[in-house]
Amino acid sequence: MYEYDVFISYLRTAGDISAWIRHHFHPRLLEVLGNNRYEDVRIFFDDQVRVGSRWPAELSSALQRSRVLVPVCSPKYFRDEWCLAEWASMEEREALTGARRRPLIYPVIFCDSRHFPDWAHARRPRDLQQWNHPFEHFQTAPAYLDFNQQIKQIAAELEDLIDGAPEWRGDWPVRTPAPAPPSRARMPRF
Repeated sequence: MYEYDVFISYLRTAGDISAWIRHHFHPRLLEVLGNNRYEDVRIFFDDQVRVGSRWPAELSSALQRSRVLVPVCSPKYFRDEWCLAEWASMEEREALTGARRRPLIYPVIFCDSRHFPDWAHARRPRDLQQWNHPFEHFQTAPAYLDFNQQIKQIAAELEDLIDGAPEWRGDWPVRTPAPAPPSRARMPRF
């Protein structure tokens, strides 16, 4: 069973991207989608993962139970193993269901798309570089009104993708990077 309508995928080590999603993108998207839909809307953003939980398992479960992937793209996104695994998981789901005509991946550009791979450009990502301000006070800037309009357009397009998502299957593929080998213990010096 689906638990989430949208899974937000992003480079977790980039503080400005995390802050932008937390302060602006996630709350506005959740509010606009929630206002537009009869059903309750659930968006997975990994700041919801409980402290002390098994992060990779929680992430995998959320991805498997999400209808649509929204990658927040930056050049380093395409070098990160977790980001690529999330994208590949949803791409495999598209291939299994023939959903390429009705995609399950809706990328948005946070910064500098010149260095994205060609296969990412082929998805025709929505460019939000003009509104990528991570600071909370951005909400008081005149440009925030334009950002809100962009979110309304994104929400409308996501609604179609959410409604067209295939029936949930328990065998949806979820890719994860291979775990890093444990570091060697250092011998204490006396």
